[in-house]
Amino acid sequence: MESRSDTSSFTSTTQRHSQLVIGDSASPIQQSYEEKVQQEDSALAQSTLQINDDHVKSNLQPVTDIDDSPVRPTVREGLWILFTGSWLNALLIFIPFGIVSHFFWGPTPTFVLNFIAIVPLAKMLGDVTEDISLRTGEVVGGLLNATFGNAVELIVSVIALSQNLVVIVQSSMLGSILSNLLLVLGMCFCLGGYRFKEQVFNVTVAQTSAGLLFIATASLLMPAAFYGSTLQAVSSAAEVHDILAISRATSVLLLIIYASYLFFQFLAPPPEAFHFSRRNSRNRVNDTEQNSTITSDEEEEELPILPGWVAGVMLLLITVFVAICAEFLVSAIEAVVQQWNISETFVGLILLPIIGSIAAEHVTAVTVAYKNKMDLALGVAVGSSMQIALLVTPLMVIIGWGVNVNMSLYFNMYETAVMFIAVVMVNYLIMDGRSNWLEGLMLCSVYIIVAISFFYYPDAAAPDLDTGVNFGSTPFSVSPSASSH
Repeated sequence: MESRSDTSSFTSTTQRHSQLVIGDSASPIQQSYEEKVQQEDSALAQSTLQINDDHVKSNLQPVTDIDDSPVRPTVREGLWILFTGSWLNALLIFIPFGIVSHFFWGPTPTFVLNFIAIVPLAKMLGDVTEDISLRTGEVVGGLLNATFGNAVELIVSVIALSQNLVVIVQSSMLGSILSNLLLVLGMCFCLGGYRFKEQVFNVTVAQTSAGLLFIATASLLMPAAFYGSTLQAVSSAAEVHDILAISRATSVLLLIIYASYLFFQFLAPPPEAFHFSRRNSRNRVNDTEQNSTITSDEEEEELPILPGWVAGVMLLLITVFVAICAEFLVSAIEAVVQQWNISETFVGLILLPIIGSIAAEHVTAVTVAYKNKMDLALGVAVGSSMQIALLVTPLMVIIGWGVNVNMSLYFNMYETAVMFIAVVMVNYLIMDGRSNWLEGLMLCSVYIIVAISFFYYPDAAAPDLDTGVNFGSTPFSVSPSASSH
């Protein structure tokens, strides 16, 4: 603005000076002089405007030397994100009440309060494990998530196994598989089909998952078929010994298959949904909330929210609290079963699977299915069933072998039939690579039928005192004296 004022003042002064010197006559000399002055004034004005424009543009240009690297949260901010990242964390308030109830309030409050308290602990355990895995490579991260992703089921099962509650252990394994295959996948199909008329997913991935589930189902069919076909042919003690041997050998083979599949994934990583571990459940949900036009190359790199030592301490603390709550929960099961006249099979098959799966699978799978991410929903729901069948269940057989608790892969014909029907039905519905709400309704209906039937299903009958064999309902166990024959 000052430059323009100076230019105007200079022009006016020059004009007055020319009038005083030359006068009013319009001589050629005067005209030439005025034209020259006007040209000089115009050049000066253009130069001033150019300087001002350059100054404005320099102020508007973005600064390129600013560090645009992501800022890592502080320890306080990371802990705040961890504790407030989900509405399920509000249930953490039940932890102290569950601990106190074990000493003062009786078995029923103890069971209910610790049941609720483990749900947010399972969610936080998965988040911390995921945070640690971001600092490791593919192999180490996958092993961490495969181990701690099922930590709740493992802890509850180990505690139940230590108390010789084989019925609870095996029924909880079967219940986790059924709840993911029927209930979780059914809800994914229902809610996704409610929003979208029809949804599609990768057929190859789905059929591979179904094939692995058939292997797990076969591992349960063989002991049951062996038991039924040799019931009158050999003595009970010899039969028990043989079934235990079959179960342990099969469990080792299932663990090898699971490790081989993990190795196959790491060598040639397929699409994200092909990975059936529970890893990145939190980030998977967050990714679906991003704009669908963003490609994978444009997505921001996932960074841990906690320093390494803080994540390690939190992992240890959460695991300890899970173990405490699980110990009190399992110790109250027998009293609750007697008080409420329900079977241990129903508790293990329907109630206990909710603890570990509601936070890890149910919410994640249903959320991504509602956002039309069906490959991911199948990877979470069906993949979690495979982890239980190929990793947790055989691992419990091996652990039982080590601590002299004779747990086997034997399920009676009714439970084996339910497992077989569930796997066949899921395989049939996903073989075309399409889903709708009606298929989801069918899966949920089958799960409700299973839950009702197991509510009235009796517990195991009293064992034969001569052999220690349990000929009743769910898995049998044998006394150490019987297994020594």
